[in-house]
Amino acid sequence: MKLLDIVVEKAIIPELVATERDAAIEEIIDAMVSAGALSPELRDEFVKAIIKRENRGSTGFGHGVAVPHVKHSAISKMAVAVAISPQGVEFNALDRQPVYSIFLLLSPEDKPEDHLDAMEAIFGNLSQETFRRFLRQATCVEDVVTLLEEADAKATLH
Repeated sequence: MKLLDIVVEKAIIPELVATERDAAIEEIIDAMVSAGALSPELRDEFVKAIIKRENRGSTGFGHGVAVPHVKHSAISKMAVAVAISPQGVEFNALDRQPVYSIFLLLSPEDKPEDHLDAMEAIFGNLSQETFRRFLRQATCVEDVVTLLEEADAKATLH
């Protein structure tokens, strides 16, 4: 699965303002609503669902990355928002370090295989130190899109 097939370009936030987890989740969900990937009526429900999921176990996996995610019947097409925090977000990460790169994934409830494929594509890239470093250095949407294009091109070679 290619990242650019699921990342919503209008929901890429090169400079996340929030510095704490719940506010960051709200800011990212607001970007999904603004981008048209999520209906405004569902905003609060999704914020609550993602925070509830985080409270069960942080998706801050260490190395400055987090992948909050939720499967929901109201989602018909997988959508990913990407947020970069210059100052870091306290995300209760496994390594207790701040999170600088967040991929928020909304998946249809009835397509668990697609959800797993998306998680694999996201983690496959976030597990690479150079990808994480370049993502943190991105200062605009175009930088992020270019990085995702390069990651997708590499993935098709393997």
